Amino acid sequence: MQLTMNLDKIVTQPDTTSNDYYKLPITEKQLNYARHISVASGNAIPWEVQQDRNDLSRWIDVNKAALKTSKFANYPSSKQVAFAERVARLKRRQVPHECFKDRTLMSRWIDSNL
Repeated sequence: MQLTMNLDKIVTQPDTTSNDYYKLPITEKQLNYARHISVASGNAIPWEVQQDRNDLSRWIDVNKAALKTSKFANYPSSKQVAFAERVARLKRRQVPHECFKDRTLMSRWIDSNL
């Protein structure tokens, strides 16, 4: 806001060069997570939602339940696979192929080989 002096009182006028500091841009990590949810759920991310961090966060909260029901929900994470492969190299063994399709099996294999 700009302040201008008028003889007896101060008049406030809206500043046309206002920066919307309260509207933070979305982060790359946040957008990637939203895209992952979008693919799993089949719901497109609206353009308006992609313009504001808070709006995108709310969209993620509403749609993230789709990740639990997606076909990829039971696959092991990339970190879990990398750790299992490291363990397999140290033990000079192979990780069974079925472990790459089920996170529970992968976890059990890791636990039994530590």
